[in-house]
Amino acid sequence: MHLLQPELHTRRAFLRRSTQLGLAGTALPFALNLAAMGEAAAFTATDYKALVCVFLYGGNDYANTVVTYDDDSYNRYSTIRGGGSGQTAGGIALAKADLTPTLLTPTAALPGNRQYALHPAMTGLTGLFNSGKAAVQLNVGPLVVPLTRTQYNSADRTTYPIPPKLFSHNDQQSVWQSSSPEGSTVGWGGNIGDLALSSNGNSLFTCISVTGNAVFLSGDSALQYQVSTNGAVAIDGVKNNVYGSSAVRTALTSLIQQGSTQTLENEYTRVTTRAVTAESQITNGLSAVTLATPFPNNNSLANQMKMVARLIGARSALGSKRQVFMVSLGGFDLHDNLISQQPVLMQRVSEAMTAFYNATVELGVADKVTAFTASDFGRTLSSNGDGSDHGWGGHHLMVGGAVKGKAFYGKAPPVSNTNNTGDPNDQWHVGQGRLLPSTSVDQYAATLASWFGVSNSELASVLPNLSHFGGADYPTNLGFMA
Repeated sequence: MHLLQPELHTRRAFLRRSTQLGLAGTALPFALNLAAMGEAAAFTATDYKALVCVFLYGGNDYANTVVTYDDDSYNRYSTIRGGGSGQTAGGIALAKADLTPTLLTPTAALPGNRQYALHPAMTGLTGLFNSGKAAVQLNVGPLVVPLTRTQYNSADRTTYPIPPKLFSHNDQQSVWQSSSPEGSTVGWGGNIGDLALSSNGNSLFTCISVTGNAVFLSGDSALQYQVSTNGAVAIDGVKNNVYGSSAVRTALTSLIQQGSTQTLENEYTRVTTRAVTAESQITNGLSAVTLATPFPNNNSLANQMKMVARLIGARSALGSKRQVFMVSLGGFDLHDNLISQQPVLMQRVSEAMTAFYNATVELGVADKVTAFTASDFGRTLSSNGDGSDHGWGGHHLMVGGAVKGKAFYGKAPPVSNTNNTGDPNDQWHVGQGRLLPSTSVDQYAATLASWFGVSNSELASVLPNLSHFGGADYPTNLGFMA
């Protein structure tokens, strides 16, 4: 089997991008580092659509987020997680009675009468699921090719390659976002943005991060425009008086934007001027947007998602038809204190995503905006005493008016902490309750990208491993988007 490895895709992308950035001043300060952007789009948007990646840094514990609930599965879960064979809390198991208010009621029952509930702190997302505005993708994670447990255990890594540097935080964050380990320069969100650049009046606002630098939003041509939860990041000496003097500010503004006959200096000036202009456009656009939807206080993810909602509200002023956003929340590396610390995190995720959905309803774009979760990896079902260890596959949520909600997608894995459950249909356990993904990130991403407007022929340029998937067991469109 001949495989196009992610590293080759990244190397070619890097070479193309290096040519584009050769004169763009990539070592400039953040506010100035807005390199030249191409305008080649593969589709022309006439309506508006946005994708919002909600990244949970640290590796979220899937088993206490989307919690198995039917009696047989719950009892297995409780025993493995130290709660004993009953239905009360213990170890790192949640009590079944606490899960009843967040029981998910899909339109179509899962095979084997499997049932799931969300974490008890996720009441808002439970409401969205049960009202048809959210769905769950079961056991999704990075794969290079489809793998069974037997193939994973094979020594033949040429035929059965696995994602590089499994269980490493930095590398798996990058693999989720770009199909390559740490050091990757191009992400699939940025690749989607590449195709949408000319659909927007200002291509600079195609990929926007409210959470700092992340490879997810970097394309071959598209670069992430970074904002804070307060709006565009200004060049201080241009926005405010220098040494208390407006005259100095005016002089500095003129100096850093004046033309030059020297090539590099002139390029620096051009990029600086664009940064100043972009900040003004964002600031002016946001000034006209007010939201009545309440967002929770003391919630950094909610603050980020409120800014995304406001930017979406300013889409006409910014000339935006297609946008990809990224927000994030950290703190999920819970080797210890899982029971005491995860509830706060789950509440923040649920409240932020619920408020954001409500804001899209207020803005009239609920069916045009899709938010989805991602994380470094899932975690082990087995307890290490007070938490869980690094895993692989996990369960994730999709929220939006275009999501075919009130449904589970993918395969519900048997509950086990061994690598041999005795179930002939189980191919997904590789020890300690680590899940070998039954759905790849590429399939997950391709489903979102197709809804966004990427054609089937363009998907291979967005997702380098997608060509290895297909057929009934590994469809390239998972069906969760209308």
